[in-house]
Amino acid sequence: MSVARAQRKRLAAQLAKSGFPAAKQEARELYDAAWGDPDILHCWSIRRLDGEPLEWLRGFTIFAGNRVRVDRGVYVPRPQTELLVDRAITLLPEQGLAADLCTGSGAIAVALRVARPGARVVATDIDARAVRCAAKNRVEVYQGHLVEPVPTELMGRFDVVVAVAPYVPTEELVFLPRDVIRFEPRQALDGGINGVEVLEQVVSAGAQLLHSGGSLLLELGGDEDTKLDGVLERAGFTLVEHLIDEEGDLRGLHVSLK
Repeated sequence: MSVARAQRKRLAAQLAKSGFPAAKQEARELYDAAWGDPDILHCWSIRRLDGEPLEWLRGFTIFAGNRVRVDRGVYVPRPQTELLVDRAITLLPEQGLAADLCTGSGAIAVALRVARPGARVVATDIDARAVRCAAKNRVEVYQGHLVEPVPTELMGRFDVVVAVAPYVPTEELVFLPRDVIRFEPRQALDGGINGVEVLEQVVSAGAQLLHSGGSLLLELGGDEDTKLDGVLERAGFTLVEHLIDEEGDLRGLHVSLK
């Protein structure tokens, strides 16, 4: 057995023993990212076994087919968010204007930019670490809360606004995976008492950013769509569709500004 294979096998066994479901795959990815350096691999294996996100260790993730840098301390993009991205791409004109609120690493903005190279995509985030990370991913990003830092000349002109705002009810944070709740930024997860505290603010921001007929795409779950009914109506939005994943779970809303 080669040294490389032995190292991967040993790490996979450690990960499996600690309850990591994709132990073999993770061991291979960590080994490749460390270029087989035994010292780096040893350090990373300790951190991963402690629960630190794999994406932080190797420094990137693959999201919507794109390699996206993810710095330590920045929210890790989820595969289920790609459902929103796919819809946003279909709605964004070739020369259109899109906003990615609560951008994190800038993964959504990157996906939109790649799919619509002629469009302008701007992003915002309140977290300075996230803004620095998104900038490294060549995203046009502004630091501040939702709509606040968006250039004034762009207000009311957007075709599409996408937001993966925190939407986990505060009391349900304890049910998140151990590595998520321990390491990832709480402000990217905590949606308040009923889970829609920030989402309600996003609805208001979307109404300010979009032109008439523009689309707002929100990631959410559970019964949070019904919790937003009144807020959406008062802000001038009409429901276009519920975004449902392959397992039949609610993943998002597509609404349009009247």
